Amino acid sequence: MSPATRPVSTRVRLLGALLGVVLLGMIVAGGVTFLVQRDRVLANAQRQLDGFVATVATSDETAADLVDAVIPGRTDGTLAVDDARVLAATPSPPGLAVGDDQGLVDALDRAITDGRLTGRLDSTRGPVMYAAAAASGGYVVQVISIDQRMELVALSSVTYASTALAVLVVVGAVGWFVTGRLFSPLRRLRDTADSITIDDLGTRLRAHGNDEISDLTTSVNSMLDRLAMSVEAQRQLLDDVRHELKTPITIVRGHLEMMDPADPHDVEETRQLGIAELDRLTRLVDDIDTLADVEANALSSEVIDVAALTDRVAELAGALPGHPWSVAQRARVRIAGDADRLVQAWLQLADNAAKYTPEATPIEIGSTADDTAAHLWIRDHGPGIPPAARHRVFRRFDRLSTRRGVDGSGLGLSIVDAIAKAHGGHCSIGDTPGGGATFTLHIPLTGAQSPAALPTPVRAGDVVMQREATG
Repeated sequence: MSPATRPVSTRVRLLGALLGVVLLGMIVAGGVTFLVQRDRVLANAQRQLDGFVATVATSDETAADLVDAVIPGRTDGTLAVDDARVLAATPSPPGLAVGDDQGLVDALDRAITDGRLTGRLDSTRGPVMYAAAAASGGYVVQVISIDQRMELVALSSVTYASTALAVLVVVGAVGWFVTGRLFSPLRRLRDTADSITIDDLGTRLRAHGNDEISDLTTSVNSMLDRLAMSVEAQRQLLDDVRHELKTPITIVRGHLEMMDPADPHDVEETRQLGIAELDRLTRLVDDIDTLADVEANALSSEVIDVAALTDRVAELAGALPGHPWSVAQRARVRIAGDADRLVQAWLQLADNAAKYTPEATPIEIGSTADDTAAHLWIRDHGPGIPPAARHRVFRRFDRLSTRRGVDGSGLGLSIVDAIAKAHGGHCSIGDTPGGGATFTLHIPLTGAQSPAALPTPVRAGDVVMQREATG
């Protein structure tokens, strides 16, 4: 499946968001810097005007003499006015030319007449700040150009904006490269996922580095491993079921074809054989259904008293004819799990031991425990299982013996193994002293020993016997 085309890729959206955040940060930083510098410049100008007014107030000179004594700066000018007439003004240059700006002079005269001796006015050179003080012969007024005072601030703001734009371009270029490297594992993941088919589940990703993307790659590889094992298990199950179904179908069909409809005895024998084969198919289907439920982890969870469970299994196994049954040991621990499924698995081991052990041979049931697990076992004194063949015992439809008289679907021990694994444990096979085999279910304790955090353990009489998978 080819990847769908999108108007804007995730890479572009991520880079756009990154650049947007960087741009917003630069705008905020530049704006705050500009406002702080602007307020500082205006405050300095206001302090200069206040100092000028204080100087005039303490002087006995005339307005014109005071103006002549002032040394103007590049951004300010001083003049003496009386009724809109300019009596004297500081030279320009170096100072600000304010004496020849009649509009400003008229505005100053109106402001002074109205009693506004300080403030801001418009002039031909832009907005200005002014301060007026009464003196002999008129008023002395100092004017400061706001635009000229702000020239350095404006120049620094332009420099900042140019630098910020260049940085933004560099961040964009570097970000494009970095996001490309960042998304490359995801692109490989997408391409790998697109290339995987049901016929080829062996493709895997190579993890690079030690970050979240590498962890994702490892997780995906693990998921693919589980998927491959699941598909392989399903294929194997289907192959095994197909193989197992062929035999009864062939038998029933062959007898039906060879049956003489006119012979009642032959018809009855064929009928009985067909029913027997259908019963075997029913047991096979039930076992497959049980195996599927267990492998799907469809188990309940409760706290189980292992000693009581041992007695209950021994009581149920005692109904199997042909062998004397006894309890050898009882573990005084509790485990967490599905009691019915554990009874089912333990009884399957007992049934399996009874099938393959000579008549009247004793079979022991017992349970032990250590710091990590409870061990539920069945010990027989039969022919035993060769070590080289033990890995086959828990396979589906795999029997070590096909002699007549041993009935079953071939799934019983597979179900036992699945139940153990569903509880986080496993099965093992050992030798019985003096000859025979010991089958053991190893079930982790998993914290079930803490009585304060767990409900009341299951009593022996509460365990329900389930024999669906003992065929």
